[in-house]
Amino acid sequence: VQLVESGGDLVQPGGSLRLSCAASGFIFTHFSMHWVRQAPGKEPEWLLATSADGKITRYRDSVKGRFAISRDNAENMVYLQLNNLKTEDTAVYFCAKGKYSGVPALAHRGLDELDVWGQGTAVTVSS
Repeated sequence: VQLVESGGDLVQPGGSLRLSCAASGFIFTHFSMHWVRQAPGKEPEWLLATSADGKITRYRDSVKGRFAISRDNAENMVYLQLNNLKTEDTAVYFCAKGKYSGVPALAHRGLDELDVWGQGTAVTVSS
């Protein structure tokens, strides 16, 4: 299993970014996909997930309305759209393969349902 993130950058507050994750080595259409972030000096934070078929998403409340996840099952890609970025969004963002096809029932269980993580891509929000 390999997950390779890209798209991280330095962006000003209020800006947007689109992160990409290329997946390989497993049957992509069978598993949920997730995004997690880890800010400097903090524990990893599960953010959001999309089900295997892309029809269901689950978001952490703090990012609802600003972040969006999508997947392209034909290309084995998953994306994270980051809008209206804030300085507190500065972190390394990780794409992760879920253990199951569905999304977590509760956001606080998100990390428990992850299987494999990518190496991460850094997002810095600063003026």
